[in-house]
Amino acid sequence: MNVLIQQSEVDPKRISIIGHSEGTIIAPRVAIDNSTKVKNIILMGTVALSTRENTHNLDVTLPSEYATQVLDKNHTGLISIQQIAKDPVLKNYFVPPSVLLTNNIKVITNALVKEFGTNDSISIEKQLNPLLIKGYENLTAFNLLKCNNFEPCPVWLSSAFGLIPTLSIIANVSKSTGILIINGENDSLTPVQQAFLLQQRLTEVNHPDHTLITYPNLGHVFYPSSQWSTGFGPIQQYVLADLYSWLETHSGLSHSYVSTTTTSTMGANTSSLNTNTTSASSASR
Repeated sequence: MNVLIQQSEVDPKRISIIGHSEGTIIAPRVAIDNSTKVKNIILMGTVALSTRENTHNLDVTLPSEYATQVLDKNHTGLISIQQIAKDPVLKNYFVPPSVLLTNNIKVITNALVKEFGTNDSISIEKQLNPLLIKGYENLTAFNLLKCNNFEPCPVWLSSAFGLIPTLSIIANVSKSTGILIINGENDSLTPVQQAFLLQQRLTEVNHPDHTLITYPNLGHVFYPSSQWSTGFGPIQQYVLADLYSWLETHSGLSHSYVSTTTTSTMGANTSSLNTNTTSASSASR
């Protein structure tokens, strides 16, 4: 922020911050620390709960519900090793990335047999769920010695676990700061319910300028996705149109005096633009 406001083309009292995913944890904190400078914040793919709750949802709740609702078609409480081996979602939780990269069903099946100790059907409740919980506990023990390409860096993860949830601090954002929240309704990484929680909290504290827009069938990167996994592709044009329209109202984007600075760090994408006016509403698309 200090570097940004030193730029001659930037109005230091009219800055907007866009945060996506992890960036939605950072953006409100920057706004709170710079309340006289940050005019608006835009939160995309919103993280409202603690990192511990989000990690548990992603690594335990989501795959368990997927196994029950999608793979257990006969409602027996059982699924086969072969089902997991061929499934594009569930195998990722139990097979090492190096094995997945082989794309060899036989090799993947052998890895699953080793993991579960059987080549027969397994119980979701008694065998699959305990392994999911064990993986979550190993990850959150922060006992990796160093970062690698396949797991979150333990230094970053332990730091993130120590943060106060955004839901608990969002009320501290200045009431003079406009807030736009947008979320895909099929977001499996940051479920849309978290966006509604933030909206509810802002309503409770009578924040005068907050807007929520949700998008059916879109996932974490605002590309068509199922509710169980993230589809990757370009942000849909109508999402960008909504984003631009809101910024145009709040920031004077159609004016000649507009500059943009973009930074990206660890998946936290933030953009800073000059801003102009405010409006109050709450909506869904």
